Amino acid sequence: LNGTRVPWTTVQDLVRLLTNLEELHLSLNEFKTVDLDHRNPENVNRSLKKLHFTGNPIESWCEISKLGYAFPILESLVLAECPIRSLALEDNRNYDDTNLCQSKGSSERSEDENENVERHVKESANGVEERIFGDEKSYNRSESECESSGNKVGTSHDPFRMLRFLNVNGTLLSTWDDVERLARFPAMKALRMQGCPLFESPREYTEHERRQLLIARLPNVETLNGGGVISSQEREDAERAFIRYYMDKPEADRPERYAELVSIHGKLDPLVHVDLTPEKRVKVKFTYGDLVEVRSVDVYRTVFELKTKLESMVKIPANRMRLFYVDQVMKAQYGPEEMLYPNKQLYRYNIRNGDEIIIDSKLNRFASTSSTSSVRS
Repeated sequence: LNGTRVPWTTVQDLVRLLTNLEELHLSLNEFKTVDLDHRNPENVNRSLKKLHFTGNPIESWCEISKLGYAFPILESLVLAECPIRSLALEDNRNYDDTNLCQSKGSSERSEDENENVERHVKESANGVEERIFGDEKSYNRSESECESSGNKVGTSHDPFRMLRFLNVNGTLLSTWDDVERLARFPAMKALRMQGCPLFESPREYTEHERRQLLIARLPNVETLNGGGVISSQEREDAERAFIRYYMDKPEADRPERYAELVSIHGKLDPLVHVDLTPEKRVKVKFTYGDLVEVRSVDVYRTVFELKTKLESMVKIPANRMRLFYVDQVMKAQYGPEEMLYPNKQLYRYNIRNGDEIIIDSKLNRFASTSSTSSVRS
């Protein structure tokens, strides 16, 4: 049903009639709200597992939550290019008729419905029982905010208890708080989250840093932005990098996850910063016959630019000049190295203070060649 502009009344009729429907495509339909009455048990479809909802102009997670309540065993949800600004329910206050942002939204579900959902969660595709909610390896915050003194409190993940894959590429999520909320989805194992304002503006993180900060915050996610499964080594490296990233920041700016990871890895020593960038300027001895001169050279200049600078010293045009680099440490073993490539930057020769550059003229080479030819004739 992608791009069909199908009304919600028709969608509601279809999901009620197609009781064995497992996959539904509703992308690009200009949906600004989700008009599914999940409070009527007859409208709840307990077979749908995959839902594609790309490119619909919905901004509110309260609206997205209705999809979870309407399809309680949903395992895969694609929300790419939907302008969702936050996963926080309290940020959406224009949907009082559904009360999804209040505790009533969760408490209205009957005990029979809750038992039915948990029964589905336990049963895997191969018939082997899987305790997602009770798994001791699961993130210990995934359920901590869902229940309090027996009264259910509406949370971002509450409608999506079985969701294993979520795509929020190109949404407007802009804070790390939303990543923390994603970490609480109890069954989620795969996440795609790229092209969001959190990473794009400002460009504060490299691609590698972004991946590390995400992995460290998402302990239950096994696959991030496609590719292979996150290895235990990559996860440990990411968690340690996360600790070091926040260790010098004020305590008020450290996320809750920081303390959790410190309890696992301990307090780490900061990495020693080794600056491997070459010195910008070095002092080099230039030799041309009997003429010797020491000059300060910018190592980011190219060979041709250096030749141009030397024209006034040796009175040889740059295009007729030859340069030979002499490493003072290695000259006994290797001798002079001709600097043949005009666009090569000087630092790539590992030039250091005290090294030497010998200047010669291409005319000398031609004269020597001509003289040898005359003798032979």
